[in-house]
Amino acid sequence: MSGGPVAALSSDGLTLHLQHGPTDLIITADGSSTARTACFARARAALDGVIEGLVGELAQLRQPAASRPRVRGAVARLMVEATANFEGSFVTPMASVAGAIADHVLAASWIQGLERLTVNNGGDIAFELGEGATTTIGVVTSLLERRVIGSIVIHAASPVRGVATSGWRGRSFSLGIADAVTVLARNAALADAAASVIASAVDLPGHPGITRVPARELDESSDLGDRLVTRDVGPLGSQERRQALEPGIALAEDLLHRGVIAGAHLVIGDTHVSLRHESDSDRAPLIELGTDATRAIQGASPSDAVD
Repeated sequence: MSGGPVAALSSDGLTLHLQHGPTDLIITADGSSTARTACFARARAALDGVIEGLVGELAQLRQPAASRPRVRGAVARLMVEATANFEGSFVTPMASVAGAIADHVLAASWIQGLERLTVNNGGDIAFELGEGATTTIGVVTSLLERRVIGSIVIHAASPVRGVATSGWRGRSFSLGIADAVTVLARNAALADAAASVIASAVDLPGHPGITRVPARELDESSDLGDRLVTRDVGPLGSQERRQALEPGIALAEDLLHRGVIAGAHLVIGDTHVSLRHESDSDRAPLIELGTDATRAIQGASPSDAVD
């Protein structure tokens, strides 16, 4: 891929748009103008060569994560490390590619003089916060409609530094029927992979109202091969929605217990479930989910989530 990343700076100088191949980054930096200028230059340099490196290791990155593929590139290693946390679920390192790229660019770009830095890779978000800073991220009910139902406020004291959302109408294939699964984790690669795995677990196997096709029929190079991916979901009753959510809830609770994720919000239709540890219910919230959402995500450690 020739030419390197294409960069465009917003008129106010606060946001940089970087596009390179399939990667589309929106980078927002708050701080001194000198720090922003240096940050954006580092971000552009960090993205240069990343896509080419991943293309060179695609054969390994499309292998099941359980096989612990051997890779060389920095982003590829982040992907393998993130997806190694999901034994018992089918996942390949490709499930974390967007988040891993965001993490890589963030790490290279954060410098003294910044108060807040956000790297948004198509909705998979990595961020860093200076002392006392916060960031606010919208929560959607569907990756198609993208209707925001509330916001998650993350404080600098929180260990959360990555947020990702997955669902059957997203840009990647899903084995499940979740409209949206939003996950918070210590980095974006983990959040990206976890959101994909949990969203795939939300399912009603054999339901006649769900249309599925082999992934290979839609994309012959898909890492999902002949596994059936969701293409349409018919109307579901409230009991069916709750039944579909149960395996996703169980998986999210396990990931919370093991400290892999910090919180999760699962949505099918108008049925919402959020998760956290009961033992942390009396703590001052570090992450707040507002407006129409049914519960709040709060807590102070990577294993905290909302019930």
